[in-house]
Amino acid sequence: MTVTSTQTRAEAQIQQLIDDHTRAICAKNLDQIMAHYAPDVVVFDMKPPLALRGVEDCRRMWETSLPHMPTISGMEQQAVNITVSGDLALVHWVSRFVGLAPEHPAAQMWLRITAGCQRYGDTWQIVHEHVSVPFEPGNGGDCSHA
Repeated sequence: MTVTSTQTRAEAQIQQLIDDHTRAICAKNLDQIMAHYAPDVVVFDMKPPLALRGVEDCRRMWETSLPHMPTISGMEQQAVNITVSGDLALVHWVSRFVGLAPEHPAAQMWLRITAGCQRYGDTWQIVHEHVSVPFEPGNGGDCSHA
């Protein structure tokens, strides 16, 4: 498959969306976090209620979660994969919090993230997000690596 300059530009825009969204999460800036979601976003999260539909539900989830998140300096991202087809894109990667004491449970936890993005004019937004934590049953459920 030949990569066109339009695809390359879209991939760069989506990577910027992911980077901006990550910075907003690290800063615990609710308005900046929400700016990246489409109004009809669907989110499958790792904690109840597990499925959120619409930007209002998503905002409530972030409002209740942010005060409990540890203060972090960033998020390490690995294996970012972006696939673009027209005005739709699928992105997946693994991520973990950085800037925490190594023994902090959040510093040892990897997240798997998948985001479906849609282009509206020149802007990409997240229309679907799925966040999960790997589980290794043979290791007592502990999965401290990607």
